[in-house]
Amino acid sequence: MRAVDHIGIAVRSIEERLKLYRILGLEASSEEEVASEKVRVAFLPAAGTRIELLEPTAAESPIGSFLAKRGEGIHHICFRVEDIRATMSELKARGFRLLSEEPLPGAEGSLVCFIHPSSGGGVLIELSQPGR
Repeated sequence: MRAVDHIGIAVRSIEERLKLYRILGLEASSEEEVASEKVRVAFLPAAGTRIELLEPTAAESPIGSFLAKRGEGIHHICFRVEDIRATMSELKARGFRLLSEEPLPGAEGSLVCFIHPSSGGGVLIELSQPGR
């Protein structure tokens, strides 16, 4: 089963941005720090998918670099996959560029990998296999 898991939005402050989303009727269902990516995340359920707010915990993190270069805004779209290793293998075999050779630990115990924007039509695409 493949589905849109979430849309990632880079923010300078989760708390500051939550003010708007609360007015729109959304609340964070979970918040956590992903130390390996130097980021704090909050997931907001929204009509069958989720919004992921991404706040850097260090300026040199991927999200910190994104904010410095582009400012706040949409960072990536994430698709849920059943078997991330098989999906990565298929993508590599078809010539798509991945940002890692192996899945990485993600939020909520998931395994994740990213497809380089040059292979995603200018869009950073994340693949996520839910934690078991």
